[in-house]
Amino acid sequence: MTGNGPGYWNSVGASWRRDRQTLWRSHSDAVNLSLLSRWLQAGKADCVLKTDLFDEMCSEGLYQVLATHARTFVGIDLSSTILRGARSRHEGIQCVAADVQRLPFADAEFDLIVSTSTLDHFESGAAIAQSLAELFRILRRGGHLIITMDNPTNQIIRIRNALPFRLRSLLGITPYYVGATCNAMDLQDLLIEAGFGVLEITTVMHCPRVFAVAVACLLERCAPQWLQRGFLRILMAFERLERLPTHRLTGHFTAIRALKKTSAPSPGTGASGVVDHAM
Repeated sequence: MTGNGPGYWNSVGASWRRDRQTLWRSHSDAVNLSLLSRWLQAGKADCVLKTDLFDEMCSEGLYQVLATHARTFVGIDLSSTILRGARSRHEGIQCVAADVQRLPFADAEFDLIVSTSTLDHFESGAAIAQSLAELFRILRRGGHLIITMDNPTNQIIRIRNALPFRLRSLLGITPYYVGATCNAMDLQDLLIEAGFGVLEITTVMHCPRVFAVAVACLLERCAPQWLQRGFLRILMAFERLERLPTHRLTGHFTAIRALKKTSAPSPGTGASGVVDHAM
């Protein structure tokens, strides 16, 4: 998941198993599930891969929806702690200890891959490109990749990422390592270079995240359930900002739906026909 290695992510997993931030994780799941409801193809996939299981350790995550959509679901993670947490929460989940840069799967083994904020925990852009090459390798021709990554066009994300990690950690700005990422156009270019065709681009999670996380933690400790549910509805209302031309300035994550094309890419091939949801 990152150059920090399994030991680091084991410590993160242990910490989050003790304090899951249940209310905020519910909103995070809702945002990702809303995206999947629009982008999952009709009919069952044969085999689906999710590139980390942090969500499934902390909350309901995406497992139930993806397992229902697919005949076979496989989730990977670098951390044994996170894998154990996902297994304890979701009976029957198929988990594999693996690094997304070096996947232990055969070529063309999956026809759907879902990668929600996995590749933005690496230390370099080269690691992102290597991971995309691996995802391309294990995806079948005509298969789909749904990927989200931190959106540096959002100035809050840009400023946060410019700060040294130790300072961010000391100030509590990020609860775990957040590394290299790329804007929508650069991610599109990386996907095309890997051989994908890019079908749709959008952004998600438009609420003021730092403020929302702090309020969610407070409400989770002392507010009644009806107030917590109302807060979640308010947070989801911010997702309407996706429809505006300014959505890349407000969204915390870039989201792209890509296709493994049935023919090899030509040098310099563009991404004609890409849908931007603010258009």
